[in-house]
Parts: sequence; structure tokens; C-alpha cells
Amino acid sequence: MGVLGFAVVTILSIAFAAALFFRPDSLSTVWASVRGLPLVVEIVVWVLFLPWMLSLWAWRTSWPLWLRLLVVAVLIVGTPFAFFPRQR
Repeated sequence: MGVLGFAVVTILSIAFAAALFFRPDSLSTVWASVRGLPLVVEIVVWVLFLPWMLSLWAWRTSWPLWLRLLVVAVLIVGTPFAFFPRQR
């Protein structure tokens, strides 16, 4: 996947973090929109955007705030790290 994949994942993660910080209500809108899709399309969205969908799910739970922030932070920081291009 290389540099392009890393760039896309990093941009998505930065956008998610910005939405969480500046407009957390927009995350509820995204969650509702995805949940309103036909089941097959919703599954495809979950597969393609798994780290961010898991972050959305964690954010919407009733867990304590510190735990939700920890889970979201690990996913948002860990995903670009996993996609970082390495030399072979």
C-alpha cells in the first residue's frame, strides 16, 4: 500500500480527531448515517473504515470518558502507525 495508503489513513485519522475535538456532534451524525444504510452497505463501510468505525462505536458507548478517550486515541494513533511505510 505504501506511502499513498499511509497518507489516506493519516488524513482520515486527523479528520476524525478534529471532528472529535471541534465538532463531536458531527460524529453522532456520521454514526446515524452509517446505521441508516442498508445492511450490506453498512457492512462494507465497517470493513473499509474499521478503525474509525470502532472509534465511533467506542465514543458512543456509556463507558467513562477517560476509557472512551483512551480507546479512540489508541485506534486513531495506532492506525497510521500500522500503515507507516517501512524499508524491506
